[in-house]
Amino acid sequence: MLWSGWGDPARARELPEPVRALLRDLLGVRAPETPPVPLEAVRLPPVALPAALLEALGGVVGPPHVLTSPEARVRHTRGKSTPDLLRMRAGDGLDAPDAVVLPGSHEQVAELLALCARERIAVVPFGGGTSVVGGLVAARAGHAGVVALDLTRMDRLLSVDAESMLAVFQPGVRAPEAERLLAAHGLTLGHFPQSYEYATLGGFAAARSSGQASAGYGRFDDMVAGLTVATPAGTLELGRAPKSAAGPDLRQLVLGSEGAFGVITALRLRVRRAPAAKAYEGWRFASFRDGTAALRALAQEGPLPTVLRLSDETETMVGLARPDAIGGGGGAAGGCLVIAGYEGASAMAARAGTAAVLTRHGGEPLGEEPGRSWEHGRFSAPYLRDSLLDAGATVETLETAGFWAGLPRLYDAVRLALHGALGSPLVMCHVSHVYETGASLYFTVVTAQHGDPVEQWARAKEAATAAVVEAGGTVSHHHGVGRDHREAYAAELGPVGVEILRAVKNRLDPAGVLNPGVLIP
Repeated sequence: MLWSGWGDPARARELPEPVRALLRDLLGVRAPETPPVPLEAVRLPPVALPAALLEALGGVVGPPHVLTSPEARVRHTRGKSTPDLLRMRAGDGLDAPDAVVLPGSHEQVAELLALCARERIAVVPFGGGTSVVGGLVAARAGHAGVVALDLTRMDRLLSVDAESMLAVFQPGVRAPEAERLLAAHGLTLGHFPQSYEYATLGGFAAARSSGQASAGYGRFDDMVAGLTVATPAGTLELGRAPKSAAGPDLRQLVLGSEGAFGVITALRLRVRRAPAAKAYEGWRFASFRDGTAALRALAQEGPLPTVLRLSDETETMVGLARPDAIGGGGGAAGGCLVIAGYEGASAMAARAGTAAVLTRHGGEPLGEEPGRSWEHGRFSAPYLRDSLLDAGATVETLETAGFWAGLPRLYDAVRLALHGALGSPLVMCHVSHVYETGASLYFTVVTAQHGDPVEQWARAKEAATAAVVEAGGTVSHHHGVGRDHREAYAAELGPVGVEILRAVKNRLDPAGVLNPGVLIP
């Protein structure tokens, strides 16, 4: 993973001329005055942990697995939001951990947490490092230091139960490796978020991730049948049966908890048969309203395809729905682009029924070319963001979800808030996940950088978040809470909900060392 951007640097590419022209003419974007700094020029704070504590950490995991080199610290600083990248490009590594610790087992994680609680060392669980909501920046106040608990050594498939359709993984397995391991058994998770190439299974659970094929496979929290969690108070073993009436489901305390309650050390996940056939296609709708009505009909009446996405007019015009064809439009003469995907025999068999619903609601079939283009570029958008940052544009995303009846108001409120905060930005949106009762909205914002671009986006994000709350949406559908959404999350929970979270935190982590400053209002 590129330390100051996304993914493999070899996959970075120049912006097409239509995009450059759009940036210049529509947004007034100009190249930055100073280039990004090299890694060796990033400013880091001194290592705060004394040698005796570093030695104690090494006594648990082995000295080679406690890293304090500048490069290791830089690569575990913050996540991959646009503000995170802007700070790193400017050479600001002041949030770096003092050390990176790599445990190899549940027992080592438990021992590390006991040591860190005793010595008041803050612990940030670290998987793929793809958080975009400030989920990897611990509050240092009151702590002897901060360590990044990198779980990538815990990268094994522990068991497969083909009869029950379950697989047990360690948390550090990256998503592509999980698919490779399962493919040997003819199985798949079917979880493909935009962070797929770099994120870990433990990270998916901790952030309550949702993938691009959620219409067919479900969200990641739907896949979690069981969890093993190490906490400073002891070990949690959760999930004994497919369903249970034995009290509240404590798995839900861990899913989405972002490392604030404990460290996931094993996951029992529902798996599916790997699809023998796949197909993706495009549809055109005259308006976002018409397309939304069609998606609602599919979500409520069926049949649902495996993948179902709707871009608004602006996103379709720019071509962001198909990142590898960016600048070339969405393959339709105006209107809005829908991508529908079918994976496996049952979805393929229902394809005609899906087409009938889309047609009944005014959809025009565009064939498989738009679908193939989307499939080919489905993980490319973060690379495009890096190219836009290089050109002097600030580009960032935010997402929410709401009930169908309130979705138009939510869509308008966020767009108006962003325009009010940024002047004349380019604001694009798509529906990325659908349910019987509502859907998510995923916004992409592009604007020229003015003054301090981190502060510029902070003002816009604050305005957009306030609009989400006012319009009745949730503060996050799948990005999580982190530090960025913490106060709005408190408003969404209400005072009693906040007290419940604090009580759980105080019981499982009485010393407050687990990811302090994240999630808990």
